[in-house]
Amino acid sequence: MRMELKHFNCQRLLLCKSSMMFFAFFLMISMMIFPQSSEANDQDFDVNDYVKEMQPGWNLGNTFDAVGEDETAWGNPFVTKELIEEIANQGFNSIRIPVTFDQRMAEGPDYTIDEDFLNRVTQAVDWSLDEDLYVMINIHHDSWIWLEAGMHEDYDESIARFDAIWEQLADHFKDYPMELMFESINEPRFWGSEEEKLGYLYDLNMSFYDIVRNSGGMNDIRPLVLPTLDTSPDHQHTLDHLYDTIIELDDPNLISTIHFYGFWPFSVNVAGYTHFDEETKGHIIETFDRVYDTFTANDIPVVLGEFGLLGFDTHTGVIQQGEKLKFFEFMIHYAKEKEITHMLWDNGQHFNRTSFEWRDQELYDIMKASWETRSATAESNFIYLKRGEEIEDTSLQLHLHGNEFVSLLLDGQTLIEGEDYELNGDALIINASLLEELTTSQDLGVNAKLTATFTQGADWYIRVISYDTPVMEDASGTVRDFVIPTQFNGDDLKTMEAIYPDGSAAGPHNWTTFKEFGYAFSPDYEANEIYFPYGEYRFFNELNDGEVELTFYFWSGEVLTYQLTKDGENIVGTFVGATPPGTGDDDETPGAGDDGETPGTGDDGETPGTGDDDKTPGTGEDDETPGTGEDDETPGAGDNGETPGTGDDDKTPSTGSSDETKLPDTATNLYNYLLIGLLMIIVGGTVTIFSRKRKVVDM
Repeated sequence: MRMELKHFNCQRLLLCKSSMMFFAFFLMISMMIFPQSSEANDQDFDVNDYVKEMQPGWNLGNTFDAVGEDETAWGNPFVTKELIEEIANQGFNSIRIPVTFDQRMAEGPDYTIDEDFLNRVTQAVDWSLDEDLYVMINIHHDSWIWLEAGMHEDYDESIARFDAIWEQLADHFKDYPMELMFESINEPRFWGSEEEKLGYLYDLNMSFYDIVRNSGGMNDIRPLVLPTLDTSPDHQHTLDHLYDTIIELDDPNLISTIHFYGFWPFSVNVAGYTHFDEETKGHIIETFDRVYDTFTANDIPVVLGEFGLLGFDTHTGVIQQGEKLKFFEFMIHYAKEKEITHMLWDNGQHFNRTSFEWRDQELYDIMKASWETRSATAESNFIYLKRGEEIEDTSLQLHLHGNEFVSLLLDGQTLIEGEDYELNGDALIINASLLEELTTSQDLGVNAKLTATFTQGADWYIRVISYDTPVMEDASGTVRDFVIPTQFNGDDLKTMEAIYPDGSAAGPHNWTTFKEFGYAFSPDYEANEIYFPYGEYRFFNELNDGEVELTFYFWSGEVLTYQLTKDGENIVGTFVGATPPGTGDDDETPGAGDDGETPGTGDDGETPGTGDDDKTPGTGEDDETPGTGEDDETPGAGDNGETPGTGDDDKTPSTGSSDETKLPDTATNLYNYLLIGLLMIIVGGTVTIFSRKRKVVDM
């Protein structure tokens, strides 16, 4: 009996060893046939955590998306590994790489992407992944170059070309790690009715999804990013349309995306919206609440793929510095509150790609602080003191945002409370004695910069400026070259009003008397002139012959009046004079102009946000249709040029099954099921053999 038992144990040991060896051999063969990364098999992958880890993000704008000979066509240098390293060093955790394929692919039916171009894009992707950045690539300006009209006029060819791009990209990147994600199309816009437009977007998104999910490798569970129409958050019905598409796909690894460039009149400085006021702030709240309620609250993550201010298309100085900082401080804070991951649109106007320095360090500092906390701000970031007038104590209202005031510095030295300044509740009072000391030289312009520090967040800088009343000169010229010679005398231009003798609004955007800064007019402080941008003669092209009164408002409170007379292409200008500060300002009727009309209701039928020019890329002009994108022909433009204040109802979207966590039934999962089934057969067979053997021995 003992010998039989020993014999049985030896047989059982041999059987177990044989089974284990067979199991290991079969597993090795299976892994060779069906290569799977541990991450791909991770059923616990959470796309919401993935999107949170992307926070914050940055756009490599006007580079691979530039329309021209190569990635430098719109003025940026070639992308380098050092640039990508620096972006990571600045604290960004993700990078969006827009790519335009139009001129970089062959004709149909194959539509083969240029190999050298694809290799350059791949190099940038590799560098980004090497820096542990999450990477998003998309089809970018193709949206307006050939898809906008093409989907309406030649549907089959447009779909075939779109599909060919994603078939090549999906295959090329299929084995890349999950940190690489695909975005179907940037700011999709189409000809046709609203119903047709939504249908075209649905078709593109569904085709993109099917191609990627069935292309093998990691693509069966790779995060995919789907946009709304125009990638706009302004209309509930377009948000609902994307929500319904995502629910229909029933895939837990989908991400929704929108773009945001602020309340349009403020974002371009038109219609008297010169300040970050309650209406502009309310627009942020309303927009992000709508997005949160539609997607985030229903377990669908949101990426704000681009954000900024539309006025940056012309110049980052279109919006006054302090008002600009207040906008970004609150916008980024509120996006974070609503669990929206944001990606800064940067076409080269923010981060210098050769010196690796921020062109506006204050802006970067306040954005970076908002990633984690809130920064205190103030009602303004300047104190204007008129030369020759008595200086008095100056009070600035602080907006602490939960912080506490710590100190006031001058050139790094701490000023003395009670001697140099007072703190009265939330009011910071700069004493006249300090201001007199700072402006002793009476030099026009910025005489000193004070730094207010707080318990957390970015510092707030207050410029002490000595100025005198600006002076204009009479002038003459043509619609092509007319300028107003202006001695700014340390002051800064705020806005311009244009009125015909009958009191109606003159020039472009005739629904408001207050014209768009940088579009209809612009100051050149170095040249000492106010000019009227030449593209299609803009301001003068939409000006009737005869007289028009221009009123220029300055940040000091000074107001100047100038008379123009237009006769065909000839312009004659006469300086009328100055109005004492405080007797007239544009801020009494913000957003409406003196006609009191709601923006966008002018009799010219023009929708606010529409550009009148079709400038060549690289000029920095805004030639886009509102809400259709980031001014794709113009580098660095933004999207969301929607009619101010529009937006449908905020109805709660219907609930769906987005909370489910099952993976889609893709090819890889079917292989997984097959492997599991085979293993179960092996285990079952081994147990059966062992049981039969033991039964024989016992007998």
